Amino acid sequence: MVLLAACGILSEKTVDNSQWSASKFYIEAKNELNEGNYSAAVKLFEALEARYPYGRFAQQAQLEIAYAYYKDQEQASAIAAADRFIQLYPHHHNIDYAYYIKGLASFNDDQGLLGYITTKIIKQDLSERDAKASRESFEDFKLLVTRYPDSKYTPDALQRMAYLVNALARGEIHVARYYMKRKAYIAALRRAQFVLEEYPQTPATEEALYIMASAYNELGLIDLREDTEKVIKKNFPESAYLTDSGSLVEKPWWKIW
Repeated sequence: MVLLAACGILSEKTVDNSQWSASKFYIEAKNELNEGNYSAAVKLFEALEARYPYGRFAQQAQLEIAYAYYKDQEQASAIAAADRFIQLYPHHHNIDYAYYIKGLASFNDDQGLLGYITTKIIKQDLSERDAKASRESFEDFKLLVTRYPDSKYTPDALQRMAYLVNALARGEIHVARYYMKRKAYIAALRRAQFVLEEYPQTPATEEALYIMASAYNELGLIDLREDTEKVIKKNFPESAYLTDSGSLVEKPWWKIW
């Protein structure tokens, strides 16, 4: 009896939904989305797509699905939904939003704009997260700002790109520190050089130079160490990594290794 009753309820809901217009589906789905019922919203948007596949509501529903997945912390599904929209409607007037959602999903930060700018609010340094996701996020935002410089999402994307570059540079520094601690000086040197080549104007530059100088010193390459010290002194005259005389500090003040 319970099973029959449940089937009756399901049938009744199906009959009711079958009478809905595209706008009714969209309104109900948006209501679920605004109330934070993301799974329910996705199901209604999908039902809208299936019932009315060629209208403007169906196109918008695909973007809303990507957003709902993003809000529900289903990053892979959000990216897949955004990719589907980009492939189906490459000239859509909201295509910039699809790239923006892709970037947000890879960015994977739930603190909001002020959250990642204000370091006191950040619970985890993005440089300690998956570098692959950070690079993918950067590339998605880069596509957005390059192709759609006048998009309303571009200013936020640019700020996130700057943050991601700094995070990626810090990630390389984390690895370089580890190699120095393990006395793998050549590996540490390569990581530090990579920071200078790929992220030359980030805050990580100063420490990258220090790591290079330290690695050169440990390898007995005194001339290269002295040349690197000169670069530090010229670009960071107040650096904590230098003594008053401009020579290399044997141990940084934070004694990381």
